[in-house]
Amino acid sequence: MGEGSVSEALIRPDAAKPTPAARLRAWLHAEVAAQTLRWRLWAPVAFGAGGGVYFALRAEPVLWPLVLGAALTFGLWVVARRRGWSRRLTWLLLMVACVSGGLAAAKVRTEAVAAPIAPVLSEPTVIEAWVVDVDSPGQRGARVVIAPVWIRGLTPEQTPVRLRATVRGHPPRPSEAIRLFAILNPPPAPASPGAYDFGRNAFFQGLGGVAFALGDTRTADLAPPPWRLRLEMAINSARFALAERIVARLGDRTGGIAAAMTTSHETWISQEDMDVMRDSGLAHILSVSGLHMAIVGGFVFFAVRLGVAAWPRLALRVHGKKVAALAGLTAVGVYLVVSGAPPPAERAAITASIAFLAILLDRQAVTMHGLAVAAFIVLAIQPEAIVTPGFQMSFAATAALVALVEAWPKRPREISAPWPILAVQRLGGWLTAAVAASVVAGLATGPFAMQHFNRTAMYGLLANLGTSPVADFILMPALALGAALEPLGLGGPFLAVAGWGVDLMLAIGAWTAGLPGAVKTIASAPNYVLPIAFLGVLFVCLWQGRLRWLGLPFAAAVLIWPRAPTPDLWIGDGGTNAAFHHDQAAVVVRPGVREFAVDLWSRRRGLTVTDRSETGWVCDRFSCRPDTHEAGPVAIWWGRKSPSSDQMEALCRAAPVVSVRAVVISIPSACQDRLVLDGVDFARGGAVELWRDSSGEPNRWRAVWTADVRGDRPWARQSDPEVSDTGA
Repeated sequence: MGEGSVSEALIRPDAAKPTPAARLRAWLHAEVAAQTLRWRLWAPVAFGAGGGVYFALRAEPVLWPLVLGAALTFGLWVVARRRGWSRRLTWLLLMVACVSGGLAAAKVRTEAVAAPIAPVLSEPTVIEAWVVDVDSPGQRGARVVIAPVWIRGLTPEQTPVRLRATVRGHPPRPSEAIRLFAILNPPPAPASPGAYDFGRNAFFQGLGGVAFALGDTRTADLAPPPWRLRLEMAINSARFALAERIVARLGDRTGGIAAAMTTSHETWISQEDMDVMRDSGLAHILSVSGLHMAIVGGFVFFAVRLGVAAWPRLALRVHGKKVAALAGLTAVGVYLVVSGAPPPAERAAITASIAFLAILLDRQAVTMHGLAVAAFIVLAIQPEAIVTPGFQMSFAATAALVALVEAWPKRPREISAPWPILAVQRLGGWLTAAVAASVVAGLATGPFAMQHFNRTAMYGLLANLGTSPVADFILMPALALGAALEPLGLGGPFLAVAGWGVDLMLAIGAWTAGLPGAVKTIASAPNYVLPIAFLGVLFVCLWQGRLRWLGLPFAAAVLIWPRAPTPDLWIGDGGTNAAFHHDQAAVVVRPGVREFAVDLWSRRRGLTVTDRSETGWVCDRFSCRPDTHEAGPVAIWWGRKSPSSDQMEALCRAAPVVSVRAVVISIPSACQDRLVLDGVDFARGGAVELWRDSSGEPNRWRAVWTADVRGDRPWARQSDPEVSDTGA
């Protein structure tokens, strides 16, 4: 540099400073550079997005174009990698390949699990079957999963592989051969357009229908089942026997909770206790999932590692950490079998196994890359998991907790500090970490709880903070030891300790659920908003640097997104009940009928359920109609036989919308300017939501049917449907 340049720089010092635009470019470059090892974390996100696109389609795609597209995009990515193309281009090709792979994997999975679905029969039938497992009880009684051997009226090709049957009295035990006189139907469609689709979940779980027993369960004389079914029933029989022993030790209330946490059997849990757990935000403890696998696997890991370290001769000859990891891996596998391997437990077991395998391979156990591998494995095995609340909430919470661990400041170890000070510091650190973990996990799972369940436990953080020490350090370890030793008759002391933990947890749950405003109902946002929130949560977790906070508004999309106008009227599947919108309430025409569907629709729309007034309505055995137009907009006929002309005329004169369960044979002149929906409409479309048309024309309605939103998909079809003339 010459003297003139030096003098000029000294005279104008600002000339050497970068401009704001240059500083912004440098900062953005540094943010992007920090993601060098993080770009691959988006591969499972793209794979899951491909699966999500598949399940969002209204029509079923053809298999071979999806498989060919996945193979071509993957091959192009491999070629780009081998030829050393730019990282940006190869990453983009990887994302495209993963999206294509997710689409193809979901279609392949659908083809692989396809099985007969029960048709709609016009009359009850006889079912002979093996009891595979005891399911969670429903509103109408105990339920079991059965493997049908023979169903009257169906050929072997039409017979579903599994059914869920509601039975009278106590449920039969697994491995029993039973005979039922029951009503058989395909898995129910969503209660309203876009709501929870039990039929889709049942399709991927192998459940081809639901049965409701009309009489007592009888024994049947059946040929020996295949060996795989025998093995499955033997395992489930042992699980149920263990649940019975736990309940016998602790009683129905305490033992029922403990049995559900151990074997997934919720047979003994009362509806009151279930409501308390939900309203307090503790219902997740009942489902065997990531929390249970982490506690059981972690407890075994630390117990074995401590035992090895306490035995000097053994500690000098084996790698204590790897032995403990192998023990933890075994414990996770055993717990998976004992729990019955429900889908949430399978996903949790895969995630925990990846952590223990990382230890065995001398890698860090808890990392975002390990979580990405677990997510990829889960989605490759079960692509349908991407649309289930359990997967979404579990992996969102886990990603948030791993991100918290990555960002948590590392404190230097104290040297020669007095133990009272160390104890206070450790306790304070643990409390801070526990509160932070609960807050972060709650925020990460909040959008999914709002969208899927439409209820937020306002004091869930308080309840979880109160129960976390009990569940982590007392309840689950004692329950694991008690369950392991109970078959030998030695589990009593440990189960007693677990029972104290359950009682304390129920007390905390009841207290928080009883606080004012404990539960807030939130209407669901449009279906396309949840993927936006999911990507926002993942961006906050996966991105390293301050730019991650740009994902917060997207993560909060479910909370802040404007809601669509509330439907003026809902009519349930089959036309047997209806509810209309009035002053932020869902007024139910037939209280006590199809309560689950009514509750599901009202919560999804952010409404409170209220019964119609006793006055202003004219109701008889088969119909109900408003006495005045102000009383309600709908008249319903739920009789199986078609109403007469006089009855139809009375219904049409009473309300602008008429719902008839049967097929209407003739429509009188009084119904010409009315919207009449009959059995043909409900058999084709299922449940319906209706909005008054704002065009100004009288009695114009806009309808959205469940079948139209659901689309023509394998789980929405009936094998050889048989709809009766009554629309039943």
